Amino acid sequence: MKIRVGDNVIVRTGKDRGKSGVVSKIYIAQEKVLVEGVNAKIKHVKGRDGVPGDRTEIFVPIHISNVSVVDPKSGKPTRVGYLVDAKGAKTRVAKKSGQAITKAAAAKKEAPKKEASKKEVKKIKA
Repeated sequence: MKIRVGDNVIVRTGKDRGKSGVVSKIYIAQEKVLVEGVNAKIKHVKGRDGVPGDRTEIFVPIHISNVSVVDPKSGKPTRVGYLVDAKGAKTRVAKKSGQAITKAAAAKKEAPKKEASKKEVKKIKA
């Protein structure tokens, strides 16, 4: 597979055609990728023990053939090629512009801060 985690991709077919996002996970056996903000589904959760039911939005994987890597120069879909330099280092490049493909800046952002649970709050107050 020429698509990696952190790549900026655009959806080529389906109901989310034209949307773009960052690849967050790859399922190699199923040949699918999970793209942030693409292919949303509604999951219904049944209420239990006094907790009301809920509808949550989840993002499900999309087949890898339905996405293309975004060209860093033009922002349009492109194919991926490889260049090998004299030292033997392999770099991925966009076929349209020839520029090197790097991971999206969104993939490098820090993990969200965890909120303190009720037990932790009681320990802090005590």
